[in-house]
Amino acid sequence: MGGCRDRSARRCLGRGGEKGRLKEALAAEIVAKIDSLVGAPVEQWDFEAIEVAARREALRIACLAVARRFNADHSDHSGPALPCPCGAPARYAGRRPKTFTTALGDLKLERAYFHCDRCEAGFCPRDRALGLEGGSFSPHALRMIGIVGARVSFEEGHGLLHDLAGVDVPTKQVEREAERLGREIAEDERRVVEPDTEEPLPPTLSLGMDGTGIPMHKRALEGRAGKQEDGSSKTREVKLVTVWSAEGRDKEGVPVRDDGSITYSAAIESAASRDTDEEPSELARRVVREAARRRFAEAPRRVVLGDGAEWIWNIAGEQFPDAVQIVDRFHANEHLSAAAKAIYGPEGDLHKEWTHQRCTERKAGKVGDVLAALAVHSCCEGARACSEYIRRNRDRMRYGELHATGLCTSTAVVESGCKRAIGLRLKEGGMFWSVAGANAIIALRCCLLSRRFEDFWERRAAA
Repeated sequence: MGGCRDRSARRCLGRGGEKGRLKEALAAEIVAKIDSLVGAPVEQWDFEAIEVAARREALRIACLAVARRFNADHSDHSGPALPCPCGAPARYAGRRPKTFTTALGDLKLERAYFHCDRCEAGFCPRDRALGLEGGSFSPHALRMIGIVGARVSFEEGHGLLHDLAGVDVPTKQVEREAERLGREIAEDERRVVEPDTEEPLPPTLSLGMDGTGIPMHKRALEGRAGKQEDGSSKTREVKLVTVWSAEGRDKEGVPVRDDGSITYSAAIESAASRDTDEEPSELARRVVREAARRRFAEAPRRVVLGDGAEWIWNIAGEQFPDAVQIVDRFHANEHLSAAAKAIYGPEGDLHKEWTHQRCTERKAGKVGDVLAALAVHSCCEGARACSEYIRRNRDRMRYGELHATGLCTSTAVVESGCKRAIGLRLKEGGMFWSVAGANAIIALRCCLLSRRFEDFWERRAAA
C-alpha cells in the first residue's frame, strides 16, 4: 500500500494538448511580473519580501490563467438535457458561477447547470468531473485541510494554511471540511479491506488492543456513568487496534518494533456483544478488518497483546483462537504494586519489598508462589482483586517461555499508539468532542499515520 504523492498531479497535467503553450504563457507572465517587482541592485533587495510578493503574484497569475482556460471551455453543455440521479431528465438552465477555494487562491468558475423539475434539484456536471461536487474547495485545498486537521487543532490549522500555503480558510471551515473528509475515510475503511501484499509477511505479527478516554461535550455524556465524585463522566473511551512486527532486537535481545510496520484503526464504539447477536460487535468487526489488511491470519506466528481487560480476550478468542495471548508484563506488575499498597499501606518500604519479591517470582514463572503470597492476605480486598486478575490471566503470563521464543511481552507499542494516534490530537487543553466529530478526526489521523492516505485519495479521485 501507499502511493506517490504526485500521481494526481501527473494525471491532471497529462490531459489536453495545450499544456505546453499554457506553461509557456504562465512562465512568461510570471517572469515579467517578477522583473517589475525587482528593480534595485541585488545588495538592496529585501529577499523575504521578494519571495512573498513573487509567490503571491505567481499564484494569482496561475489562478487567473486556470480560470480563463476552464471558463472558455463549454463542453460541459453537451445538450438540452441530462439524466438526473432521480431518473427524470434535467434541463439545461444556463451557466452558473461559483467561487472555489483552491491552492492557487479563490477561483471563479462558470459551469453548465442542469435542473430537474421532478425532484427540484440541480447539478453541474463539471463539478463532479473536477472533484468539486458537494463543496467549495478544490481537491488539493481539501487535501491540505485534511492534513492539518488531522495533525493540529483547527485554529492552528487555519494559521498553518494561511502562513505556509497562502490559503485563507476560517477555523470553522477547517473543522467542517476536515470532519467531512474524515467521515469519508471512515466509510472507506468499512468498505475497502485490501490486504497489503506489497510488503513481505514477517515471521510474527502482533495485534494489540487498548482504550483511552477523550473529553466530550456534555450532550455526548448524558446518562453515562463515570469516575467523577457525583458518578458522572467527562470522557468517552476510544478503542484502538494496532498491528505491528518486531523482528529486530536491542542489545539485551528484547524485540524492537520494526520501522514502518505499525498501523492503527480506532473509534468510539462498543466492544460488547451478546451470545444471541448474529454479528460481532462494532469493535470486533474493526479488529477483523485491520487484521485482514495486515494478513494477520497468514503470519506463521500470531500474537494478541492486552492489559488484561475482558473485552480484549473475548475478541481475541472469538476471532483469532489460534493466536498466542499475552498480558502486558508491566500491567501485571502494577496490579501487584496496587495489592501491596492495599495490604501494607502506601507509606514505608514494606509494600516496595513485597512488590519486588512478587515480581521476581512472577518473572521466574512461579505464579503459584505469587498466588500463595496473595492468599495470606485474602481478607484484603486489593489482594483478592489482584489474585483474581492473576488467576484469570495465568496462562497469558508465561513470560520466561515467551521471551525464550522471542515474543514481545509488552503493550508499549499499543499504549504509545493511544498517545500518538489519539492523545496528541484529541486531548489538548480546552478540547471537547462530539462522537461524530471525534470519530471523523480519529479516522483521518489513523489513515495518515498508517500511510494509507494516498490510496484513499486515489480511490476518491476515481469514484
